[in-house]
Amino acid sequence: MTNLIEIKQLKKYFPIYRGVLLRRHVGDVRAVDGVDLSIQQSSTLGLVGESGCGKSTLGRCILRLIEPTEGKIIFDGRDITSLKSHELRDLRRDMQIVFQDPQASLNPRMAAGKIIGEPLDVFKLGDKSGRHEKINELMEMVGLDPAMASRYPHEFSGGQKQRIGVARALALNPKFIVCDEPVSALDVSIQAQIVNLMQELQEKLNLTFLFIAHDLSVVRHISDWIAVMYLGQIVELAPTEMFFANPSHPYTQVLLKSIPIPDPDAPAEYAPLKGDPPSPAAPPSGCRFHTRCPKRFEPCDKIPPVPVLIENNHTVACHLYSRGITK
Repeated sequence: MTNLIEIKQLKKYFPIYRGVLLRRHVGDVRAVDGVDLSIQQSSTLGLVGESGCGKSTLGRCILRLIEPTEGKIIFDGRDITSLKSHELRDLRRDMQIVFQDPQASLNPRMAAGKIIGEPLDVFKLGDKSGRHEKINELMEMVGLDPAMASRYPHEFSGGQKQRIGVARALALNPKFIVCDEPVSALDVSIQAQIVNLMQELQEKLNLTFLFIAHDLSVVRHISDWIAVMYLGQIVELAPTEMFFANPSHPYTQVLLKSIPIPDPDAPAEYAPLKGDPPSPAAPPSGCRFHTRCPKRFEPCDKIPPVPVLIENNHTVACHLYSRGITK
């Protein structure tokens, strides 16, 4: 299967300044720091990790909503890293985003139909009647009654608002959608509805998703591949079933043990990480996880690990594997 998205050594640093009159550059927040990743066409890559690890920044860099500091972004065989604004405008039709907070991502002064049809207006697609038909089609596609097109965002529930956001993202028939924690602000029952909707749309429209989340149970349900991110770097990548059958990085193992089990009689395996996450403005030397890792040993605090292929399509960035040490 061909790759729709390829990113190579992508970095995004946010500068830190001090002073008011004489501003001095004193450091950088390394939100994304040397990520290599690819997403196959018509598949879903789940991206997981703790809050603040750089997941959303990575997604926005891929879409060029945030300008990357270094690296290369290849979309559908085309290097889009240095495209100018007028060149990016046409590319926007193929790349869209569904935001985390449906309330904040919808204009409260615009009716739902106008919100969904705004991309059609911006790109001047179709006439007035054609746009009206397209809006009705999109609302039906995401499970909304077209008769609700004249309502404003405050008249919808949280799940309905997110459906509006999904419909807006689909308006231009994109190839790739970044789903930035699209269900984290919703009730559990509504989360399942939105995730199932996105799976149905993917099959129907041949979509490719980057699904960013911190809930591993949701990611397991929708993803074909899973990547684990820690402090701006990818530490493990594998197909979903292989990922859950053989979690290999110590950080991944702790994440999986934190998933609640709906059985009061099941033995508790919860093992919280010790210590606080390091600051991305001053990441640790060597392996960035070594300050909290229960399996650290001599080289971990000095030498950064490189990704190692431990089985077919399963890579881990950990010295336990690069040095041939069993788990």
